[in-house]
Amino acid sequence: MSTDDLSAVDGSDRPCVSERAQSVPSRVLHLRHLPVDISEQEVLALALPFGRVSKLITLRTKNQAFLEMASEEAAVTMVNYYTSATPTVRNQPIFIQYSNHRELKTDNLTNQRAQAALQAINAAAVHSGNMVAGVDGRGLVPGQSPVLRIIVENLFYPVTLEVLQQIFSKFGSVLKIITFTRNNQFQALLQFSDAVHAQHAKASLDGQNIYNSCCTLRIDFSKLSALNVKYNNDKSRDFTRADLPTGELEPTAAFGVALPHYGAAAFPPTFHQHTGLSMSGIPGSMVSPPRVSLHVAPPAIHSVLLVSNLNPESVSPHCLFILFGVYGDVQRVKILFNKKENALVQMSDGTQAQLAMSHLNGQRLHGNVIRVTLSKHPVVQLPRGGAGQEEQTLTRDFAGSALHRFKKPGSKNFNNIFPPSATLHLSNIPSSVSEDVLKDLFSSSGFTVKAFKFFQKDRKMALMQLASVEEAIEALIALHDHQLDHNQHLRVSFSKSTI
Repeated sequence: MSTDDLSAVDGSDRPCVSERAQSVPSRVLHLRHLPVDISEQEVLALALPFGRVSKLITLRTKNQAFLEMASEEAAVTMVNYYTSATPTVRNQPIFIQYSNHRELKTDNLTNQRAQAALQAINAAAVHSGNMVAGVDGRGLVPGQSPVLRIIVENLFYPVTLEVLQQIFSKFGSVLKIITFTRNNQFQALLQFSDAVHAQHAKASLDGQNIYNSCCTLRIDFSKLSALNVKYNNDKSRDFTRADLPTGELEPTAAFGVALPHYGAAAFPPTFHQHTGLSMSGIPGSMVSPPRVSLHVAPPAIHSVLLVSNLNPESVSPHCLFILFGVYGDVQRVKILFNKKENALVQMSDGTQAQLAMSHLNGQRLHGNVIRVTLSKHPVVQLPRGGAGQEEQTLTRDFAGSALHRFKKPGSKNFNNIFPPSATLHLSNIPSSVSEDVLKDLFSSSGFTVKAFKFFQKDRKMALMQLASVEEAIEALIALHDHQLDHNQHLRVSFSKSTI
């Protein structure tokens, strides 16, 4: 390179940081206004959807970086895309332009860390299928499907069709979405108008959280080349066909429940276009988990649930407190005096109410398939002083209960919320309690133990598989908080694992 192309910065040959705005395409791109603590991985994540990156130089003191793409076509695609959709890292807009350099010189020692990060990113991208080196000049896979298969893990907040459309439309035109439940996981198929948009969305969103610390996106390409949507409703949508009928909704929108239709207005458009966050899918410790969520606003809903079709001979406020307490901190429970097959359950907030409804509606309790819907009541009223004894026993205030699972902010329990399953997760097991003791505890309570396994690294926890989901629900209600010795009580929750 000539002296016009490089200037000495901190004693080494580096590109001049006072780049003039360039309109002539170049494989080398100049990134400005980067956050002061940005990582190499976050810089590379901005470029990865468009192809392989050959070289990287970061100028931390100047809040700038230089990328050399493997081809000029990839650089042009990246600049054109970000011209219409300004990228942000931690809410800070990033400016990207062509550099006046034709190549980068990266043989000095100060850039070893950046090159190591670059090698790891490119290797992981090729391995995962986000990019195929040397395929079409941009690293994009020719003939790849425009349909993505999306799995939402750690579903703490409800994820609706509108939320998915809001997020993925930032990467291109979303034509169709179908949502469904498989293997107790909320999943979706989403079709873009172009396979390139699907590849960009996958590379940018795979592993990211929709909301803070939950609702993690796992994204793969579908084997389908197109989706056939028959109905426009809460479960499926063809955005190109407004004339489709709504069809008959079945209660399977999320974990066996049709979620209420909030509409797009319930989710303000606060998602920032192409966040460029660090890539959690890369092995090793080089890449930290996403630092922020995708900034989708959680829906505002009531915190009181109406539970119907209960078995009046078996249900009690305590029973509902324990069961619904798996999904949030129950404040009050009222079994209706004149209709004992119905009850009101007040959660701490609307998010917990929605979560409990999503997981428990349609489950079988005491032989009955229960229905869980949002109540019109904002709170559960306690009985007045003149109420009879029976009416008072049917209403309980659990606001000060020591059994609340989520009273600690940031509790790890938030990351271990799963739908009812036949496998239970047992914890807080004293070292003196053996496998046989635990099996006998459950079998003597009328439950059929199919399998049992202590955690290999932590014998305070174990998995126990029962005969059915219904039996596991009954066992959780009966034995959660069971005293195992003088000062330790058993903790029971549902597990996503099987034995």
